[in-house]
Amino acid sequence: MKLLSALFFIFNTFFFSAQCFAADLEAGEQIFTANCSACHAGGNNAIMPEKTLKEDVLENNGMKSIEAITTQVKNGKNAMPAFGGRLADEDIDNVASYVLSQAAKGW
Repeated sequence: MKLLSALFFIFNTFFFSAQCFAADLEAGEQIFTANCSACHAGGNNAIMPEKTLKEDVLENNGMKSIEAITTQVKNGKNAMPAFGGRLADEDIDNVASYVLSQAAKGW
């Protein structure tokens, strides 16, 4: 009975967490296209060519997570401007999820 209760708890935790925090990749793509693609089209970087949005580069630079990407988008860094005052948190989360999704697909 304890095992069944534990499995029920784990299932509900992951199932409902995924639903509550599911990103809208279509919205992320639209926001990326409108705000990011001038410098990052196709996962590239027009300003700093070595800092692409490709999966291996994101991983090597400690940027392969929603948290890392949202922090960078909100606060900016180097030549990248901060979007924290321009985009809603939900929009930034959607962009971060879109970037990770595209990176996993190889752009």
